[in-house]
Amino acid sequence: MKKTHVNRDDIVEVISGAHKGRTGRVLQVLRAKDQVLVEGVRMIKKHERKSQDRPEGGIVEKEGPIHISNVKLATAKSDS
Repeated sequence: MKKTHVNRDDIVEVISGAHKGRTGRVLQVLRAKDQVLVEGVRMIKKHERKSQDRPEGGIVEKEGPIHISNVKLATAKSDS
């Protein structure tokens, strides 16, 4: 498993790319692809098919991945 400089629930700042300067909490670290999902950053729209969970289908907004080299640690999660 690869070692990363950020972990889940850390607060990070985007330092490069279209979302430069935005901060958010890390929701997930995708180690195999060297990417992270940051809460509220790089929101993408995904078209969902009808299902039991979403009977009407529709368009869902969710976070898209950002390369891990484009984020820096702002503050670590508190252990309290």
